[in-house]
Amino acid sequence: MKFTLTTPKETSKNLSIRLKELRLLKKWKRSTLAKRSGVTESSLKRFEQTGKVSMENFLKLVFTLGRLDEIDALLIPPTAQSLEDLKKSEKIISKRGSI
Repeated sequence: MKFTLTTPKETSKNLSIRLKELRLLKKWKRSTLAKRSGVTESSLKRFEQTGKVSMENFLKLVFTLGRLDEIDALLIPPTAQSLEDLKKSEKIISKRGSI
């Protein structure tokens, strides 16, 4: 397991700050992004202030800002570097968790 110095709460707040910066770079009001994304202005305001928003609304906002490809690239399992790695990965991947 990898350890990091940031918490989920800090990460969500950092993402909300970045999203707000992207909105402001486009010179959009909060109401503009809300209308274009289909997210209520109150949800957008809450996200920008607290970092709290549903995953669906977060993805709508990111999509509207043209950055969904960055999110889509997250959590991709590593590719096998050798035949041995490939065999190991086949054993590890199951349809259910084991713990």
